[in-house]
Amino acid sequence: MKDTSELETILARIDALESDRAIRACINRYMDLCDHLNPATPLDELGDLFTEDAKWEGKGARYAKSFGGYQGRDAIVSMLAKYTAEPAHFSLNVHYLSSEVIRVDGDQASGSWNMIQVSSFSAGGSHLNSARLSVSFRRDDGVWRMAHFETENLFSRPVSDWNDDATLPVPK
Repeated sequence: MKDTSELETILARIDALESDRAIRACINRYMDLCDHLNPATPLDELGDLFTEDAKWEGKGARYAKSFGGYQGRDAIVSMLAKYTAEPAHFSLNVHYLSSEVIRVDGDQASGSWNMIQVSSFSAGGSHLNSARLSVSFRRDDGVWRMAHFETENLFSRPVSDWNDDATLPVPK
């Protein structure tokens, strides 16, 4: 009996480690796709990162007003598709994730990240945003997908252009 219990414990630990890795890959693929929103963005792949009944919402005064909330994979993809129209909304868009915490419990999981987003817009101007991401995941047909994505603004401000042609300062 002891061997069976030890084996089950080891298998559960391996599953948790593999789940952690798959969840990290899911959120990173989402960020990568959001970094490259344009007419060539594979919206079907983007949608497949979410469960059918997923919820996506901006939290706090600034993000609730700017982004609102969306219920269901199709509604989330439709919202993100607005950023893929010509002319491209972003001329530069990069997300950086840090302070990661992932907790796996069977077929459910939660994750949180601090995010910095550096953006320049095709219409002009640049912006620096920081947000706290709180994401619930669910294993769906053996695949980890986002079930509830929350983004809450920590700070946001316009900045001058990110990509300047000025010579980089280097020691002589």
